[in-house]
Amino acid sequence: MGMLKEFKEFAMRGNLVDIAVAFVMGASFGKIVTSFVDGIVMPLISMLTGGVNFNDKVLVLKEGIPAVKDAAGKLVTPAVAEVVVKYGAFITNVFDFIVVSFSVFLVIQAINRLKRVSEKDQPVATEEASNADKLLAEIRDALKKTDGGAE
Repeated sequence: MGMLKEFKEFAMRGNLVDIAVAFVMGASFGKIVTSFVDGIVMPLISMLTGGVNFNDKVLVLKEGIPAVKDAAGKLVTPAVAEVVVKYGAFITNVFDFIVVSFSVFLVIQAINRLKRVSEKDQPVATEEASNADKLLAEIRDALKKTDGGAE
């Protein structure tokens, strides 16, 4: 039962809950960015590049071979899949990354700006002398007066 209690304490820590919330929000944000890039950014880039659809861009390394069957329908040679490098999808994912990283940069910049503003608004805390320190200072001052200031 001790391990279950420890796990519950671990799971209920604020940082773990914050990370879980951030993970869910990040996954949703990723879908929004992908939708934005696929539905808005890439069509605009496609218009600027003369109708090029980057998702369809591939570099064929080896042509595919269809399956060959005899007259009876028996398989003579199996099909061989085409081997391609999908560089168009990579370009689209690079745009996704740029949008996400720029968005995160803007959020962190705003948080840092808010921290700087809140730090300026907080008054500087001065240390209050303890009663013992005050009493010792009074004794010191009284001794200075009786000795004529000589130490």
